[in-house]
Amino acid sequence: MFSLGPRSKMRLQGVHPDLVKVVERAIQITTVDFTVLEGVRDPQRQRTLVESGASQTMNSRHIPGADGFAKAVDLGAWVDDQVDWSWPLYNKIAAAMKEAAKQVGVDITWGGDWKMRDGPHFELSRKSYP
Repeated sequence: MFSLGPRSKMRLQGVHPDLVKVVERAIQITTVDFTVLEGVRDPQRQRTLVESGASQTMNSRHIPGADGFAKAVDLGAWVDDQVDWSWPLYNKIAAAMKEAAKQVGVDITWGGDWKMRDGPHFELSRKSYP
């Protein structure tokens, strides 16, 4: 069983508590260790990512909403003390995140299910968390 390290916990600060619950449960049931790469982003960071092509929108769920919380996290597969970008690992992390979301009763969306796939990205659904 895996657990979140101090850096991952720090990166969850400012993320909506329901999404934090999902991440905390997912790390307990995942078959692939992961780290939290990013939670909250400010608009300037998002603009930089859009300008570099790493993101497609300024309407990012990483930017805190009116309630003060970010509603997205990026997770990285943690293998041999480094992030591994191998796509099959993200399918396994997604399976743990989806199962954890079901267990704690939170509606999430995985970027890997989008047309422009984003394997590390998980967010609270816009339908349930506008």
